[in-house]
Amino acid sequence: MTKPQNKTLVAILASAQLPTLPVVASRLLELTAREDAAFTEIVGLIAQDPALSAKLLKVANSAFFNFPQQIVSINQSVSLLGLNAVRSLVLSFTFLSMGRHQEIGLFRHDLFWERSLSAATAARLIAERVPGMDTDEIFTICLLCDIGQLIFALTLPGRYNQVLQRLADSDVETDQGAIEEELLAAAHTTVGAEAARFWGLPAIMQAAILHHHDPKTSAETDAQTALTIKTVYLANLVAGIFHTLAPERCHRRFLAEAESLLGLERRETNALLAAMDIEIAKAALCFDVGIHPVRPVADIIQEANIRLSLLHLSYEEMNRELVRTNEELARLKEQLDARNRLLEALANIDGLTGISNHRFFQAFLQGEIIRTTANGGMVSLLLFDIDHFKRFNDTHGHRTGDFILKELCQVAGAAIREYDVMARYGGEEFVVVLPDTSSEGAMTVADRVCRVIAGHDFADGFNHFQVTVSIGVASLAPADANNDRNQLIGMADKALYEAKRQGRNRVCQYSARTRRRLPFGCT
Repeated sequence: MTKPQNKTLVAILASAQLPTLPVVASRLLELTAREDAAFTEIVGLIAQDPALSAKLLKVANSAFFNFPQQIVSINQSVSLLGLNAVRSLVLSFTFLSMGRHQEIGLFRHDLFWERSLSAATAARLIAERVPGMDTDEIFTICLLCDIGQLIFALTLPGRYNQVLQRLADSDVETDQGAIEEELLAAAHTTVGAEAARFWGLPAIMQAAILHHHDPKTSAETDAQTALTIKTVYLANLVAGIFHTLAPERCHRRFLAEAESLLGLERRETNALLAAMDIEIAKAALCFDVGIHPVRPVADIIQEANIRLSLLHLSYEEMNRELVRTNEELARLKEQLDARNRLLEALANIDGLTGISNHRFFQAFLQGEIIRTTANGGMVSLLLFDIDHFKRFNDTHGHRTGDFILKELCQVAGAAIREYDVMARYGGEEFVVVLPDTSSEGAMTVADRVCRVIAGHDFADGFNHFQVTVSIGVASLAPADANNDRNQLIGMADKALYEAKRQGRNRVCQYSARTRRRLPFGCT
């Protein structure tokens, strides 16, 4: 692209409100564009930004990639994901943060990124079914395809409000680009592509942003770029099913054009659409994007068809149909509520072991401390990890390590009460929250867990393993000072350290009054 001559583009690119890329993202683009870029140089660059490193590790360990083992370092994540995926993730994090928490007239930042995330998820699912496509790159490209709209809202908020008001007063067939050209002298596709050039994003991204509403406007000769433009175009049709007032039109066009543009068979497109609601929810969870509950495509289309049929009925027929429709909508709502409950449960479950995850544990423990403080009771905590767990992984492989983690959770879970909550704290560390339990009662439970695990035969069908754990026990009562979860976790962690120091395979209790750790042997 040459330097823009359009006055609107010149004003936008010179605006102080135009977002800029962070140093790490800009430097990463430069490094990944070089063939001689050193792996260690890229890892070192990402490691300089702790917040970015934490986000990268979170997504690498999420259902977005579904790796069988836990990724614990930036070095490992870059090695497993590859440079293209890491670059795409860093760019996704960067752009998802643009304009967050800003009220910009009629522009809804939350709805903008919600729709962009839906399109990006669709693009990723389409790319999985098209040979030779990079699913991580296409996710990021589609996430940015309408970035020009956000740029308008940030740099020309007053004038862009006029565009949004005109759109709100128009019907669903209105061409947004045409209104932008009329009122702003530039369409968001052109603005987005120019901003991508200004930021130094790859040419394939610039082309996709410019032509994603209509692949026919592109005279692209590069086969990969042309394929990317078609994919992003189709992904936006899928997003339209969730975010327009005419979902049935987007659905019908997608089914027809997916076959004509990419040769996707109907069974492939149907499977893709059926997975969209779950995949959008997973992506939103991974990238910390707040979204409204996502309905299945089948339910959206069914409801849209019901609305269309009502337009052709007589008044009496309409009344009868409305009764049936309300009953159907109530049924659909029940199904949606059930799906949302399932998604909420999945968000609180550790994928490997099937027990509660760290996120749920933190929330549950805080709630128990508040409840205990109000009721005058006591809450106790067990913090334990597997002794010499690294040896199992190093000697027998991670598959054996995963077996031991899952088997241990079943064994320990059977040794605690129904209302006690066991969760994976991280790696081979686990916690058990014991509501309304005294320090003496907690020691009894901990001793039972320790003995049951030590006496269990961990047999995977090929080998027999003996597993032991070290357990730290801590308790809090309302009379204790500074009742909070971090204090309780810290006390349990000190007791766990003492148990390991004394030889492992034992229970140690932390005493907040005497600052002593009281050992309790376990065989």
